[in-house]
Parts: sequence; structure tokens; C-alpha cells
Amino acid sequence: MMRTGGTLLAAAALLASACSARDATSATAADAVLAALPRATPSALSQYYAQKLTWRPCGVPGFECATMKAPRDYASPAAGDVKLAVARKRATGHGKPLGSLLVNPGGPGGSAVGYLEQHAGVGYPSEIRARYDMVAVDPRGVGQSEPVKCLDGRQMDAYAQTDLTPDNRTEVNQLVAADKRFAEGCGRHSAGLLRHVSTVEAARDMDILRSVLGDRKLNYVGASYGTFLGATYAGLFPDRAGRLVLDGAMDPSLSSRRLNEDQTAGFETAFQSFAKDCVRHPDCPLGGPGTSPAKVGDHLKAFFGKLDASPLRTGDVSGRKLGEALATTGVIAAMYDQAAWPQLREALTSAMKHHDGTALLVLSDSYYERDAHGRYSNLMFANTAVNCLDLPPAFSSPEEVEKALPAFEKASPVFGRGLGWASLSCAYWPVRATGEAHRIEAVGAAPIVVVGTIRDPATPYRWARSLASQLSSARLLTYDGDGHTAYGRGSKCIDSAIDAYLLRGTPPAKGKRCS
Repeated sequence: MMRTGGTLLAAAALLASACSARDATSATAADAVLAALPRATPSALSQYYAQKLTWRPCGVPGFECATMKAPRDYASPAAGDVKLAVARKRATGHGKPLGSLLVNPGGPGGSAVGYLEQHAGVGYPSEIRARYDMVAVDPRGVGQSEPVKCLDGRQMDAYAQTDLTPDNRTEVNQLVAADKRFAEGCGRHSAGLLRHVSTVEAARDMDILRSVLGDRKLNYVGASYGTFLGATYAGLFPDRAGRLVLDGAMDPSLSSRRLNEDQTAGFETAFQSFAKDCVRHPDCPLGGPGTSPAKVGDHLKAFFGKLDASPLRTGDVSGRKLGEALATTGVIAAMYDQAAWPQLREALTSAMKHHDGTALLVLSDSYYERDAHGRYSNLMFANTAVNCLDLPPAFSSPEEVEKALPAFEKASPVFGRGLGWASLSCAYWPVRATGEAHRIEAVGAAPIVVVGTIRDPATPYRWARSLASQLSSARLLTYDGDGHTAYGRGSKCIDSAIDAYLLRGTPPAKGKRCS
């Protein structure tokens, strides 16, 4: 989940839906440890490691693009290839080159190539861009790398409006039918790829890219789900892990029940911060000075309830109205960054006082990466495909979800019910999961920086603490702040610590905290 570059229920609901069947009732961490791969490159993979990339202009000034091949199935390399989109921006300054710096914004499903071209390649500190070639690869099934396809725009519009707080058996059946249609669409349009979009496979692809680029070790900055990808790389190839920054860390050891409840509680924590801030402003439609966060939450839930019964008009050319599902998505989208809180106040005011749902719909659409023409990126499709392959489903039936709802609603009175039901989606996936929860230790790796934000909604701080305790060489860097991830979000303390590590290899001091 990541919301670096535009992910939300992708992280909040679908990420949390992944884990093993036994995990549906287990709240303990996994005992299994991700095993490192042999250091020697298997002969069957030699052609991939030895390939030469042909670079061409991307269409974005200063960037080059190429296509890299990787085996579709690492267990049977001769069975065919997957073609992966790669982009880079050459180091721009003087000084000793530091090689390549691979970036990934998370998701899963976020386009790393798009993130590089729109943010990292132009927005990372100039000192970093001067010394590193900035590089990205869209993971298999994502963006330009043989993207997973599931639904067309109209079908996705309908899916995004699925009622995730069913009030009766008919509505439960409608939710199940929507999840099944989504899964069937993915199976129909992307059958050959769905078995081979796991995080382990994506991490192995990254090692091929490292070799092709001529780097002895992989240097990497990953956010949100990108931390899971980066940690997986370190676990598989500890001797090839260079300077790794894992910002907004995931905990790979947790059961799905624990992941989902933790994340639900994370969104509640973020909402509490928003509520306290909202009532200090005269334009807050949820309460005034002295209104408690709990009461603000009650007001928002009541508003959602009204939308469930009577959706609001919007300015959408396709005729969509703002119902409870889209409104909830819009609100949660703003939890990722406190800079969006003023926009959320305005959107809620427009909806609650002027009966116009347009602004909340805009927030929801930005989360789903839906453009003005009704076209969606493949973010949600890839997100589900990766999550449902990495770990078996949290729940196998609506009855199991119903039994778990009290725990979700305790974790978040505002969002718990919807996030609980959202975790059912992988139950109907057409491909069996290939992974399970595990610890990552990466024994022998160079120092790895794990970054955690105290009030992160999507990747709760406890996950960063846990991942740092698992990794044998981790240093935990703590940001006492709001929003999702920390690097490049306004803390000079955080930025200077990470920059020093990337430029000089000096990890932050043990126990370092920033605000």
C-alpha cells in the first residue's frame, strides 16, 4: 500500500486481504525465514544476465527507456520470457559516480517508470541525481511491463462503487458477485501471467537488471510495498544488497488477520489526527472547537449512511453519483498526506452542506488512477494479482468476514466495516497463491535503512519496528509525523539522514528520531 504516486485501497484493502488460510484465525508472526538463493548464477539464466539493453528516448526529456527480458517462470526459464519496461536518467553532475539507484513507489501496482519520470528523476535531491543514474523498472504485470488486465472502464466504474458495508444478504451476495466478476475478468484477460507476478519473481528480475546495468550491488529506495520488494531482494541476495532505503515499511511476517487489523487501526489513527486538525478550522463540516475525534467520526459515519441510501449528484460526464463507497475512498485517499486535509475539508463541505459530491469524487478518482475519459491505469488489477499470489486469502467466505467484523470495527469505528469486507477479494482468485508469510533476515547484507512514520495510515509504525528487528543489519529511522512515508515530505532531519546514507554509505545513528 503504498500511496506514493497514487495507491490506497490497493494498499488498504487488497494488501490486507493477502495471507494464508491458517492466518485467517492466527494473529501471530510467521516462523519461516526467506532463504537466500545460491550466489552463483544458474546456467539457465546466463542469457538474461548477459543481455544488452538498447536505450532509446522515452518521450520525456532527459530520460532513456529500454526493454529487458526475464524468464516468465524461473523454475522453467526455457518456457518463455516476460518483457519489462526500464527507464533511466543519467547522473547529471560531477564527482565519483555511485552507479545506479533503483526506485519503486509501492502498490503493488504503482508504475516505477512513471514515478521516476514524474518525481524521483526530477525531484530527488540534486546531490543524489548528480551521483547516481536514476533507474526504474515496472515490475512484471505493472504499467508498461505486460500489464495485468481485468475490466474495462465501465466495468471498473461499477466495481469501484461496490457497497463494502452490506446491510443484508442480498447486498452481501452483490459484493461477492462483484469480487467474482473482477477475478474472472483478470483470469480471462491475463491468464498466462497471473501465476508469475509474485514479489519474489519481481525481486529476481531486479537482480537481472542490476547485472545488466553493470552494478556490483543494488542500490535502492522503495516506499510502502516497495519496502517489501526491497527487503525480499535483500533476503534473496544479501551479498548483492548495497544501500537500501525502505520507507514506510511492511512487515512480511504477519498473518493477514493481523496485517488487516493493523492497517485498519492505522487509518483510524490518521483519521483521529485529521479530526483534531479539522475542528480547529472554521470550514470543518464535521464539528467545531472542542468536538472530540470520536464525535467527528460519528458525524462522518452518519454522512456515509445517508449516501448509502441517497447518493449525491456530481459533475461527472458519465453520470456517476457519489455513493458511500466512492465517498469513503475519497476520504481515505486524503489520509495519506496531511497536505490533502484542506482539500478534504472543502470536499466534505461541498458534499455535506451543498449536496455536491464532485470534489469527493475527484479524490476517489485520483486514488483509483481514473482519468477524465473514464480510463483506469492497471494499478488495481496488478495490485490484486500480486497480493493474491504472494499470500493466500485472509477469508474464504462471507461468513468468516462477518465473524471478524467486530475486531475490525474496534480497530476503526469509521472504516473498519468496509476494510473488513474488502479483505474477501482474494477468496475468488483464479490462481492459487505461491507464497506465505515469512520473516526476512538477510544475513550478511550491508546496513539497510528502515524508515517508519509514527502516524502512518497505510504502513503502521509497528511494521517498521518489526522489519528492522528481523533484518540482521537494519537501522530504524523514525519520523514523528503524519502521512504515508517520510523521505522528501518536508522533514530536513529525515532527508539529510537518508541523503547521507545514499551518498556516503553512513547509516543513521541507532535510535534516531526526527520530526
